[in-house]
Amino acid sequence: MGRPLRVEPCHTPTSAHTLAAGLALVPPGPVFCSLVDTIMPPESWRAVYAATGTSLAGGVDAVLIVTPFVNDESPLYVSRDASGVVRGLGEVATGPAVVTGGVYGFNPSARLAAAEAVRDGVQRMRGFLQRLVAQGARVATVEVEKIIDLDRPSDLQEANRWLSAAGL
Repeated sequence: MGRPLRVEPCHTPTSAHTLAAGLALVPPGPVFCSLVDTIMPPESWRAVYAATGTSLAGGVDAVLIVTPFVNDESPLYVSRDASGVVRGLGEVATGPAVVTGGVYGFNPSARLAAAEAVRDGVQRMRGFLQRLVAQGARVATVEVEKIIDLDRPSDLQEANRWLSAAGL
């Protein structure tokens, strides 16, 4: 992909603060990002990067990468319409169950909304995403078959087995 990677250590009180701090460090414009603990095969990363870019260029405010693979200690379920636009986020599945996968795309409007959410006291990434949708932002989804979110030691073991079986 040829884009430079920048790792910037930080200590923030919540995931929403981490997102806002990270977005403040990158140049203006659309951004593709992850909050670190997302495991997918390389071909899935390439596919979601391309699809996210297409969606952002098409005028959506944000993109959530989602998966029907639900193995998270605290999943955030995504309800969406037939075109894949997010209609709600919550702790209970409505319709076909998909959850957020920890990978996002944000246009400038959503980047600004992240900073505003933190300023207004939003404490978690899920709170920011719920607020974004509630405020009427157009949030698209890109679905991949499987994402492993590393929350527990067993998640790392599962990721290693999965990627090894795939020859990675």
